[in-house]
Amino acid sequence: MRKTIEILKSTIKLAIGEIQKNKLRTFLSLFGVTIGIFCIIGVLSTVKSLEKNIQDGVKSLGTNTVYIDKFDYKGGAEYPWWKYINRPTPTLLEAKQLKEKLDIKTYIVYNFSAGSTVQYGSNQLENVTYHGVTEDFDHIQNVEIVYGRYLNPMEFERGTANIVIGYENATDLFGTAENAIGKQVQLRASKATIIGVVKKQGSSLIGGWNFDKCIILSYRLMKQQLFDERWNSPKIIVKGPDNIPSDALSDELKGAMRSIRRLGPGKEDNFALNAISDFSKAVSALFANVSLGGWLIGLLSLVVGTFGIANIMFVTVRERTPFIGLKKAIGAKKGTILMEFLLESAFICIIGGLIGLMLVIALAGILSKVFSFEFYISPNIMGLAIGICVLIGILAGIIPAVIAARMDPVVAIRSK
Repeated sequence: MRKTIEILKSTIKLAIGEIQKNKLRTFLSLFGVTIGIFCIIGVLSTVKSLEKNIQDGVKSLGTNTVYIDKFDYKGGAEYPWWKYINRPTPTLLEAKQLKEKLDIKTYIVYNFSAGSTVQYGSNQLENVTYHGVTEDFDHIQNVEIVYGRYLNPMEFERGTANIVIGYENATDLFGTAENAIGKQVQLRASKATIIGVVKKQGSSLIGGWNFDKCIILSYRLMKQQLFDERWNSPKIIVKGPDNIPSDALSDELKGAMRSIRRLGPGKEDNFALNAISDFSKAVSALFANVSLGGWLIGLLSLVVGTFGIANIMFVTVRERTPFIGLKKAIGAKKGTILMEFLLESAFICIIGGLIGLMLVIALAGILSKVFSFEFYISPNIMGLAIGICVLIGILAGIIPAVIAARMDPVVAIRSK
């Protein structure tokens, strides 16, 4: 162990000396490794950041959750909208019947959303999203209340004029979110009292449930005093237990909905089951292909970098030939010489990789400020970068190291 540490210290000193002695040559040789690491880690970090943001947006729609709608959310170039537009919209009665028919424990919410204004005194907010929901909504969505409280079962049942407001809406109307509690606001032609403020969540690339700029109120209040649900895409949201696979939940829902709508064996479904897990899988598959492209681009640069590092090591072996012969003459073993050159090659590669990694970190910091979500580099990706550098260093240095280890000490000492 002690001998290995001494070899490592000596190798690092020699490598640093080599870099200082031939700055331009070393820089040009390291450039390929730096660009390769920059491409691979940069693409992986960007892809992972984008994927995380989108997956978080997908997860915000609910885990193990299925949206029952007349529209299929998958879309596509040949989307048959003409077929879906003529389907019947889900109803509150169907949501109640669905709860009675299912054999598994589920949370079922009937929901429709619409956009309008909110006014308090002379302050008015445009394009505020109203979410009219039934009682189980907070079991499906993570509606975390930071001030006040959430709607209780009685308020849902009676359609009481109480609402929960998004954090940004509360701040825009009242200066601070905390000041919103107890205030009465104008919702179109009706008035309602704010009883809760949803915790600030931030934006998502796919939209989803953006609670920062919304109002949550009971379905009964929304229907009776504000909007006609027929023109606002009502849907049924079903969340199954975690131990039930999403496919099994969808199969159960399909049978129940066909029974409720009295569809015979020969008739096709007149509803769509949109499982959130399907979107998550599609996102993962898409970003896996993008990551593969980043790997291919980076590997091309690393191949160039490998030849550059190998060139450095060949020149280094030639310059140190007398020194290598002297070391072997006084008892240095082949394994020691081999290890010294492999470690030196790996160390030089790590320096190139660290430069590339620092460039990625700097770029991530800039992009995080420019865009509305955070670009981050995970410890796993950093470890991958170092591992790639070590591997490239060993591959680039193996032939020069073997040549050095096999030198005849007498011939090496006499060489010029």
